[in-house]
Amino acid sequence: MLAPARFCPMTELPITLAPETLRDADAIEKLHRRTFGPGRFSRTAFRLREQAEHDLSLSFTAHVGTMMVGSVRLTPIAIGTNPALLLGPLTVEPPFRSVGIGARLMDVSMEAAKAAGHKLIVLVGDAPYYSRFGFKHVPPGRIVMPGPVDPARLLVAELADGAFDGVSGPARGIAQAGHAAVSA
Repeated sequence: MLAPARFCPMTELPITLAPETLRDADAIEKLHRRTFGPGRFSRTAFRLREQAEHDLSLSFTAHVGTMMVGSVRLTPIAIGTNPALLLGPLTVEPPFRSVGIGARLMDVSMEAAKAAGHKLIVLVGDAPYYSRFGFKHVPPGRIVMPGPVDPARLLVAELADGAFDGVSGPARGIAQAGHAAVSA
C-alpha cells in the first residue's frame, strides 16, 4: 500500500538578477512577444518608448539558471520640462509568476534609479500591484500622455520626497547623453 501523498513545499528558486546587456535584446523581445503579443505596439506607453531608448544601466533581467524568466526596463522621459523615467515593460514568464520575480526586478530597478539621482518614475499599470512599490495615481490632467490612457492606470512614484510637486505637462521620451541605451 502506498503512503498518502504529503505536501512538500517547493524550495526557493535560485534567481539571478543582472543589468541588461546588448546580448539580451533578442531574448527580451521574444519574452515580450510571448507575454504581451502584437498589441504591445499600440499601447500609449510604447509611443514614449519609440521616442527614446531605454537605459541599460537601469534595466534588469532575471534568470533561473541560464533561462531568462523576466525583464524590466526604464526609459528616460520628460514631463513638461522635468526629467523622469518610464518603467516598463515589466514582464515575467507565466510559469514563474507569483514567486516574487517581478517584485525583485522592481526593487532593483528602482534602487538603481534612485542611486543614479533620478527622482520620478511613471508607469501605466495596475495600482493594486504597483502601490506596494510606492506608486500612486497621477491626478487627472497632470501628465498628458501621447495617446489614450486609462487615468486609473497612470501612476507615479517619487524617489525623493516632494519630487512630483508642481510637475505637470506632456510626457515625451528624451535621450540622455552618456547613458548606455538600446531600443527593442
